[in-house]
Amino acid sequence: MRRLLWIPVCLLALLVPVVVLAGSGGGGFNSVVRTLEHRYHAHATRIPLLGLVSFVSRAATHQGVGNLHVAEFDDFSEPVDGEELNQLVQADLGANWERVIRETSRGGNEQTLIFMHPEGQRMGLFVVDLDGHELDVVQVSVDPDHLNESIGQYDHHGHHNDHDVSD
Repeated sequence: MRRLLWIPVCLLALLVPVVVLAGSGGGGFNSVVRTLEHRYHAHATRIPLLGLVSFVSRAATHQGVGNLHVAEFDDFSEPVDGEELNQLVQADLGANWERVIRETSRGGNEQTLIFMHPEGQRMGLFVVDLDGHELDVVQVSVDPDHLNESIGQYDHHGHHNDHDVSD
């Protein structure tokens, strides 16, 4: 029975350095969320047990998706300038990240920023999506080859119209 008690203790001892290292550093997900909270006087809600969800998603997708981070800002009432939002996010992410999409509605109350950067064989994606009074921030790491194979399953090869018009 005592041996079984050591399993959670050892697991916890291994997880503490990982959590501390993941939360430290000058940039990335946590830095962007903190900057947005400070600048727009809003509080982000982080999804509980997301580390477990990320672990399960990595296993379920055969290493295709992992390192998932999500923060939601509900009742985001401050007006947002698209250029300022882009600069804030880009500054906190750092030079390794390249913005690939920036979409802003005419009124400015809907904005989407998508950044990418290589992570060895994987690709990091960072998405900031403002939709009215809700702002979502998502970071995920994907295997582009696996993602391409998964998307390929839904490709409709030979989906052309072959009607026989002979009498």
